[in-house]
Amino acid sequence: MVAGASGALVSYLWKAATVVLAIMLMVVGVGSGTGWWLASAARDKAMVDLRTEQGINAQLRAGVDAQNTAILAQAKLAREAEARGAAAQQAAAANGRRYDQALQQITGVRAASCADAMPYVNQLLEKVR
Repeated sequence: MVAGASGALVSYLWKAATVVLAIMLMVVGVGSGTGWWLASAARDKAMVDLRTEQGINAQLRAGVDAQNTAILAQAKLAREAEARGAAAQQAAAANGRRYDQALQQITGVRAASCADAMPYVNQLLEKVR
């Protein structure tokens, strides 16, 4: 009888251990499933945030590109203006030299009337032209 009672006790212990292990396995499975579910939700939110940031980044890059293009265009215009300014200075210097030469040619001329002065004025204007 003792052997029968101890066999029933061992059988009961095995059944209890099986139930405890099954419950632990379910708890671990549910915990793992919940972890996977939470991780996928966090991943999905991170992907949405990434797409939003990529859109903002693309807009900022487009703005920077537009500014760089405008700066390059402005620099080109400035170089062209500097070239025109240098050409104008050279032309003004050449005109000044011609004017000085024309004045030297008529230096010391005296005229008593407008009629006497007009040939010299015309000569000056022709040489300056």
